[in-house]
Amino acid sequence: MDPRQLPAKTALRDQLLAARRRIPLPELVTAAEALADHLLADPAVRRAATVTAYVSVGREPGTSVLLDRLAAAGKRILLPVVLPDLDLDWALADGALEPATMGLLEPTGTRLGPDAVAGADVLLLPGLAAAYDGRRLGRGGGCYDRALARVPSGTPTVVLLHDGELGHEVPAEPHDRPVTHAVTPSSGVVSLRRGPGGG
Repeated sequence: MDPRQLPAKTALRDQLLAARRRIPLPELVTAAEALADHLLADPAVRRAATVTAYVSVGREPGTSVLLDRLAAAGKRILLPVVLPDLDLDWALADGALEPATMGLLEPTGTRLGPDAVAGADVLLLPGLAAAYDGRRLGRGGGCYDRALARVPSGTPTVVLLHDGELGHEVPAEPHDRPVTHAVTPSSGVVSLRRGPGGG
């Protein structure tokens, strides 16, 4: 591993989080609706029986409209539960949420185990940025890199981003897992070339 990559990731995270704090609330609402429109129109999402998603917090790309529309479309939705070792368990989205570690909201239903992610047809996941080769910048805990390691090859993995967060040079580390797609409000769902890593 290049020892310069960790500071580069930290600097990029700081830059992107600062930019997110400047996004006006009305723009966040409009962007969330656009993301839901793009994803519900995507053929892989339309065909999917089971989808993983997450409950957005703060200035993340909003998922409340998306979750409502996925449920209305009859999708089985799995939401993450962060375990003490920062791995992810999964539970069905049933409308009941509770505050959890790291300021997240998590489902209160029966846990399905970390391997439940392998049965999803499409994964919708958070991130701060993505490169066009599939490298994804997360928050640094490695939660989703562990989850992505359990996902069969060929499963669509889509990172939800704000405009301006796609196309960054994302430093990669050996544990990083690439994603197959990104979605932004302006660009829609974009296919990414699979690169060496993405976390």
